[in-house]
Amino acid sequence: SLFLRHARSRNYVSESEVCKLESVPLDFGDYHPLKPITVTESKTKKMNRKGSTSSTSSSSSSSVMDPLSSVLDGTDPLSLFAAAADPVTAAPPTDGARRKRDKDESLAVGSDFEPWSSKRGEILARYTTTEKLSINLYMGSEKGKTTTTGSAVSEKVRTRLEELDDLEEGSQKELLNLTQQDYMNRIEELNQSLKDAWSSDQKVKALKIVIQCSKLLSDTTVIQFYPSKFVLITDILDTFGKLVYERILSMCVDNRVSLPDNFSPESVNDTAKETCLNWFFKIASIRELIPRFYVEAAILKCNKFLSKTGISECLPRLTSMIRGIGDPLVAVYARAYLCRVGMEVAPQLKESLNKNFFDFLLTFKQIHGDTVQNQLVVQCVEIPLYLTLYSPAIDWILQCIAYHAPDVLLTEMMERCKKLGNNALLLNSVMSAFRAEFIAARSMDFIGMIKECDFLGFPKHLLFRSLGLNLALADPPENDRLQILNEAWKVITKLKNPQDYINCAEVWVEYTCRHFTKREVNTVLADVIKHMTPDRAFEDAYPQLQSIIQKVITYIYDFALLFSVEKFLPFLDMFQKESVRVEVCKCIMESFIKHQQESTKDPVILNALLHICKTMHDSVNALTLEDEKRMLAALINGFIKMVSFGRDFEQQLSFYVEARSMFCNLEPVLVQLIHSVNQLAMETRRVMKGNHSRKTAAFVRACVAFCFITIPSLSSIFTCLNLYLHSGQVALANQCLSQADAFFKAAVSLVPEVPKIISVDGKMRPSDAFLLEFLCNFFSTLLVVPDHPEQGVLFLVRGLLNVIQDYTWEDNSDDKVRIYTHVLHLLSAMTQEAYIYHVDKVDSNDTLYGGDSKFLAEINKLSETVVSQILDHLKTLGKEETLKRQSQLALYFFNTILAHGDLRNNRLNQLSVNLWNLAQKHGFADTKTMVKTLEYIKRRSKQPEMSHFTDLALRLPLQSRT
Repeated sequence: SLFLRHARSRNYVSESEVCKLESVPLDFGDYHPLKPITVTESKTKKMNRKGSTSSTSSSSSSSVMDPLSSVLDGTDPLSLFAAAADPVTAAPPTDGARRKRDKDESLAVGSDFEPWSSKRGEILARYTTTEKLSINLYMGSEKGKTTTTGSAVSEKVRTRLEELDDLEEGSQKELLNLTQQDYMNRIEELNQSLKDAWSSDQKVKALKIVIQCSKLLSDTTVIQFYPSKFVLITDILDTFGKLVYERILSMCVDNRVSLPDNFSPESVNDTAKETCLNWFFKIASIRELIPRFYVEAAILKCNKFLSKTGISECLPRLTSMIRGIGDPLVAVYARAYLCRVGMEVAPQLKESLNKNFFDFLLTFKQIHGDTVQNQLVVQCVEIPLYLTLYSPAIDWILQCIAYHAPDVLLTEMMERCKKLGNNALLLNSVMSAFRAEFIAARSMDFIGMIKECDFLGFPKHLLFRSLGLNLALADPPENDRLQILNEAWKVITKLKNPQDYINCAEVWVEYTCRHFTKREVNTVLADVIKHMTPDRAFEDAYPQLQSIIQKVITYIYDFALLFSVEKFLPFLDMFQKESVRVEVCKCIMESFIKHQQESTKDPVILNALLHICKTMHDSVNALTLEDEKRMLAALINGFIKMVSFGRDFEQQLSFYVEARSMFCNLEPVLVQLIHSVNQLAMETRRVMKGNHSRKTAAFVRACVAFCFITIPSLSSIFTCLNLYLHSGQVALANQCLSQADAFFKAAVSLVPEVPKIISVDGKMRPSDAFLLEFLCNFFSTLLVVPDHPEQGVLFLVRGLLNVIQDYTWEDNSDDKVRIYTHVLHLLSAMTQEAYIYHVDKVDSNDTLYGGDSKFLAEINKLSETVVSQILDHLKTLGKEETLKRQSQLALYFFNTILAHGDLRNNRLNQLSVNLWNLAQKHGFADTKTMVKTLEYIKRRSKQPEMSHFTDLALRLPLQSRT
């Protein structure tokens, strides 16, 4: 009782004034860190840095500058040093040089050019086969491996020539009956063998592997796999080309200085040039056309080492070589590879690429020739499937040509394609490769060309699909928009095959949403439902249907308008598979949360979104991952927050009650509902300005009851504790005293159930720190909670102390004592004549008891118990291994007495001195902390009515650790 019998009498108002920061009047003309810096240049300044680029603005100019730059007059030492070291770069470029640089930059391939690598995966996934494949593997020759170091150079050359001859004479092994995956694995092995041979300096072996792989590109026995085979083999060719180029480049290093990126052939040494020529001569000796073409194309970039015009001379020759390839499919992929290499090494040489394409147009009729037809009959391949094999190659060739090409050239190419018969395949590739803006501006012309096409082998709907993809990226002329949609939909709606239909409809839905009203969108959705419902065709088209929903909600994000589209909800009913249905619901809710700016009470929106949220909620089961639950709960909570019935609070509460029944399996949603209902109660209080009528008082009690009923259904014990405390505070603020008591009692009764270890963000953590934090908050609330007339003095504090006493704490934990010191803070505050804070229109114990001596006596009894518990615990820490903890706790208790005790009392003063000495007794006290504490006491001693701190400071010695 010593502590509280002599608790310091507090005047909170005056203490607050003393502790306030000193207010200084702000002159807005002074410097402010967020204001732009004004740089003032002195005109008389003589010592200016040479080459300085300081501002020449007048003294009144103002600009946002880096303060560090302004110190250096706008220049930094490194820039000055670099400028002095390289006067050439510092000099301004001439007009001719600038024009040349600008031209080079315009010709270079930019980030807007879609690279081949982005198409690779799509081709491998699309062109597959179940037929068996064969492959010829190179079996390395052992010749030449026993050559001694003393061998003559001529012997080495003769051995290499023999190895090259071996290549043509059967040093290979044919593997038959491979599955597609086995084939891909073998190709990958060849790629690795190439790298291994190169790294072990077996250059001829590496070349043999590349030649063998190139030969595979002449084989079309499994024709539907050819595009994928091309992708796999050209990966090896690319690797080879890179290895050769880097090898020759490494030979150009002189005095550890490598060549710049834009080097000239004159700067290449003779050894590197000779090696480069040697590679081209080796390749020229390959007898077969296809491997000779591909291997030379792979090292085309190496021409840079020989002459400036090497690449520009080689490209036309290689283009002409392709004319010797008889199979049109093999030839078109060879052209595609040449375009691919050409765009990498010389994108400015568009003339060769154009010639390549025009050559292809001249041989286009071969596709429909007898030789091809006979081949297709043998392989049982239909013409439509065969024509699609050309698409990747033609698309790529056209993309290379169309890149930054003028409209004149594109128009010329379009006209040439138009003149060819059976040109549906070409037309499709033109629409795939040309700029979307070019296509969109001529939409009606393309529709006319589509109508005139001979559709033998190439379906009309694919052409309309390609057109639709362009119109999704660029807008056609406004006057043509409706006619375009009508022409396209006439064809699409007649499609009998559901898969063909949905592939086209998916593309044109975006065009419809971009340019038309909900009426047209509704018509399109109705047509999709009509086509996809028979025979449950929708089950095979979930990705496309999902895409349609995504496009609709992307363009119609006003949900009042969206749900007024009559066929939107029936469209959702087609998603019968639960996982897909949930994904669609998530998309819709994400769009709602992203775009809904204002709260809503529209019954159409609420009913629809409640149904969608219910679908998401009902998908949760025992196997659902925690991350998935969190995501679903966040989406549902986002919806709940956006619902507001304005001043119709009863309707709002009814909505929360309905939501609770619908989303009972997601705890975060229940937590959100409790917070929302508490917020509703506080909003009611705000509207009534704290003076509840009979009706609003009943309503607030209903809100409180909602929370009281809902909290026990939560499994997280700390969530329950915090919600009990929060809801009790809300009840108290609304003068629902008995209900507040019920919340606080529930919290007290729940404390013994707190486990020692809890899960926090998926990791197991001790619960002590969380419990300490909660109890500190709880004590702060208990200060203003009035006693119940039938329960005795401080019944809640007593109950909580009993629970803390009985709680099983960890042996090495001091949290129990720390909690007791917080209890002393609370009891000290309770002895004051006027409490530091109050709840409006609620009389706390300072008003109820009015400083009654019996009330203070009860507080003293409690404090006596608490202090004795603290001192007993300090005694138990007297063992050697716990002396550090004893020191820390002694200082902690000392600070409590310093803040809340009246140290004019001799016994309390002596207790504080004893605690100070105990903290330092065994050398575990932090010297800096002790010094700062003592300084604080000396400062306090200078304040009014604190002169007794001077004597205390003299009685507190500082002991060194020694």
